[in-house]
Amino acid sequence: MTAIKESSTRNFNKGVALTSCPVTFVMEKIGGYWKPIIIFHLMSGPKRYSELKRVIPQITEKMLIQHLKQLQNDDLVHRDAQAVIPPVVTYSLTKSGEDLFQVLDSMVDWAIKNGSV
Repeated sequence: MTAIKESSTRNFNKGVALTSCPVTFVMEKIGGYWKPIIIFHLMSGPKRYSELKRVIPQITEKMLIQHLKQLQNDDLVHRDAQAVIPPVVTYSLTKSGEDLFQVLDSMVDWAIKNGSV
């Protein structure tokens, strides 16, 4: 796969869109298939990795790990690793992640209104 140059027109346009369009900013942070689902399940409280895997059985381990790391980097999810044997790792929403409650609740309402459930 070819690397995209930092100075490319695509990256420039993406940067402009991120700063000028709030929807683009939100989609950059929580876009994709799995991120909103992970956040939705963390809305009910902190969860261990195995709990997330259990409530989202369709997600592969690779994708769950990858998206949890991305959500951490975007300061939406906090990872609490306790130094015990066996290791205990708990994921929870940060303040920024909790601010998404209203957004996800609106998505749930829309899905119910439009025949999803």
